[in-house]
Amino acid sequence: MAADYRSKMENAKLKKRKSAPRRPKSLYSQEELREIFRRFCVQRPEPKGELEHINPFTLLVAVALSAQATDAGVNKATRALFKVADTPEKMLELGEERLRDYIKTIGLYRNKAKNVIALSRMLVENFGGEVPRTRDALVTLPGVGRKTANVVLSMAFGQATLAVDTHIFRIANRIRLAPGKTPDEVEEKLIRIIPDEYLYHAHHWLILHGRYVCKARRPECEHCIIADLCKSPEKTCDIPAPLVELPPQVIGATA
Repeated sequence: MAADYRSKMENAKLKKRKSAPRRPKSLYSQEELREIFRRFCVQRPEPKGELEHINPFTLLVAVALSAQATDAGVNKATRALFKVADTPEKMLELGEERLRDYIKTIGLYRNKAKNVIALSRMLVENFGGEVPRTRDALVTLPGVGRKTANVVLSMAFGQATLAVDTHIFRIANRIRLAPGKTPDEVEEKLIRIIPDEYLYHAHHWLILHGRYVCKARRPECEHCIIADLCKSPEKTCDIPAPLVELPPQVIGATA
């Protein structure tokens, strides 16, 4: 599955940029890359996304709502929402105005409410009320871009995809893992360098590392398990944190 995903990305890249010069490779050797993701795997053998959801539809809605918002903030709003609208049909019955009342604590909630109602209608009219299982179909839905589609394909349908959010984009550039000017460029590089056996969980490992260790304002290098391998000019420590398995994630705890 990981190989199929990588093959599709490579084919798309070749079609789009046949004459483009080859981008610089990662600064990390294959051995270093394997060791980085091996450590992430030891630390979190089964990483999970932190958006609460019930089914593929509620996951799709939650991810769409999470743009420029925190997972915690989205979860706070959707706990009550998903009790009354956990299918496209129920969301349409709820309506845009009432939906806004549920999500008004989330940034850009008016536009997001409009998109959620529009994508719910399209799911009912074009997909029989079911969330499609292909990226090409998902990105036709209002408010759904490549990142959202990749998250849904991975978390709902178990496909090895890599969604580049702000955390992954920051880390890929900061530690020189897969530097790029756009999320698509970073995604393209990451799926080329991440060992196949680690690709499925790589998305969540990198997000969680960026959220809790390699933070935006100040990376906590003293808590980093890859500090000795990291090639970031910003790092403040060369000694890796102890490599121990973390307690299981608790998703859905009251915030």
